[in-house]
Amino acid sequence: MVRNLNHDTFLVIRYVKRRLTVLIDIDGKHEWRDCIDVPGVRLPRGYYFGTSSVTGDLSDNHDIISLKLYQLTVERTPEEEKWDREVYLPVVDNLKLPGMEAPLEPMSGLALFLIVFFSLVAIVFAIVIGVIIYNKWQEQSRKHFY
Repeated sequence: MVRNLNHDTFLVIRYVKRRLTVLIDIDGKHEWRDCIDVPGVRLPRGYYFGTSSVTGDLSDNHDIISLKLYQLTVERTPEEEKWDREVYLPVVDNLKLPGMEAPLEPMSGLALFLIVFFSLVAIVFAIVIGVIIYNKWQEQSRKHFY
């Protein structure tokens, strides 16, 4: 979406009151569009923000023109201060990660019996059809006169 454009593209990352938002301006109209809005993000304090870029023949060339960082003063309750001090790893509340779905309920005995029963009936039916087709083929091969 940002390749080979004739204008600069912009990205804003905000983290305010445990809400992470990312806004983009890729149309060059100076109008921000929502990219991501994730509530319940808890980030630890005391870390640094950094950027990096890979340039070369086989990769895109991205120039970081400016980087502005602001620390906002936000009114917090003592409970929020306690939560923020206890965060050592980044956490997102109520986030379902891929592959972390609830385990499926085991099948009941009746459902398992029916699946096995109908599978065996289907196998027997396929064998009977195979024998009939084989006998017809044998009968047809005996009727040839040379």
